[in-house]
Amino acid sequence: QVQLQESGPGLVKPSQALSLTCTVSGGSITTNMGYCNWIRQPPGKGLEWMGAIASSGSTYYSPSLKSRTSISTDTSKNQCTLQLSSVTPEDTAVYYCAGGTGWGYWGQGTQVTVSS
Repeated sequence: QVQLQESGPGLVKPSQALSLTCTVSGGSITTNMGYCNWIRQPPGKGLEWMGAIASSGSTYYSPSLKSRTSISTDTSKNQCTLQLSSVTPEDTAVYYCAGGTGWGYWGQGTQVTVSS
């Protein structure tokens, strides 16, 4: 069974860069995921799609975050990585990775707090 696990720092200072990793187990990031999506949910708000990387390596970003977001994969480690630059307290959220047919695979999410 495919499982996803997000990992990264729980606390980031404003203006710094955030890097999160999604590790895929029980399957292949290229054949089982299709796309590795990153989604976040700020406190008290809905889910926000941030971007995705296809198995081909093509990337897609939310227009509102495109200037600060980069998504990459390391197929040898079965991982995809989200990088978000110049974070502010408004980037505080639970961050999820998701993929598979109909986004059937989701990680549990990881809390990221941006605070000095």
